[in-house]
Amino acid sequence: MQKIEQVIIKNKYGEKLVGVLYETSSKEVIILCHGSASKKECPVNWNLTDALTKVGFSVFCFDFSGNGESEGTFEFGNYSKEADDLHSVVMYFSGMKRVIGGVLGHSKGGDSVLVCASRYHDVATVVNVCGRFKKERGTEDVLGKDYMERIKEKGFLDFEGDEGNQYRVTEESLMERLATDMRALCLSIAKDCRVLSVHGSADECIPVEDAFEFAKLWDFLQLHKLHNIEGADHGYSNYQSELVEVVMDFIVDCLGGPASTFI
Repeated sequence: MQKIEQVIIKNKYGEKLVGVLYETSSKEVIILCHGSASKKECPVNWNLTDALTKVGFSVFCFDFSGNGESEGTFEFGNYSKEADDLHSVVMYFSGMKRVIGGVLGHSKGGDSVLVCASRYHDVATVVNVCGRFKKERGTEDVLGKDYMERIKEKGFLDFEGDEGNQYRVTEESLMERLATDMRALCLSIAKDCRVLSVHGSADECIPVEDAFEFAKLWDFLQLHKLHNIEGADHGYSNYQSELVEVVMDFIVDCLGGPASTFI
């Protein structure tokens, strides 16, 4: 029987991260991470939570600092801090004697889970859904043309998120984003870490070519899988069931079977 409870975890900066634990009494907890300017209740998280809990896994969805209900200031980049946020969550559940069955991130969250895996080596199963390999791509789509000249002149730029919320981008956070080298970071991921990259062929926000870049990078690992969902867009609007099936198969395979009972 599933129990839903709010869990608040402090990150290393003393900020409260607000999350929801969908408890099924399994040993394993799957941690789901949202994308940029989003929150824990995003559609990808909702659908995956429903599917994972139905087969017995407990699921934890949380807001990164500066997003949703969590404390902190939103940043356009912030991959390093989001990796720290995720690590704080992993440490919390590990301290509760739970098994981290896997971490999954969508869009920017896909990059954040990879950054975390490259730095901490404490999670054996990672799923990157539509992560961006090249950080210079897509910035103009969000901030407009000549964004570098304009942000150097004003010191910041504002943009509107998918849900109509207004966000401010500082020059510092923009430069952190552009300086994030996913190639170097991903080469630091432990060789025994199993990684799945999922991408939609019709993704106009982050092109599927970014997934191919990840795949080429990790060919030598032999533990990386790439799955391209033909026709799917960035949010998997009409392809949620296909995404769920791919992720579920990967996680169950990595854990050697369905969820086990928590004692």
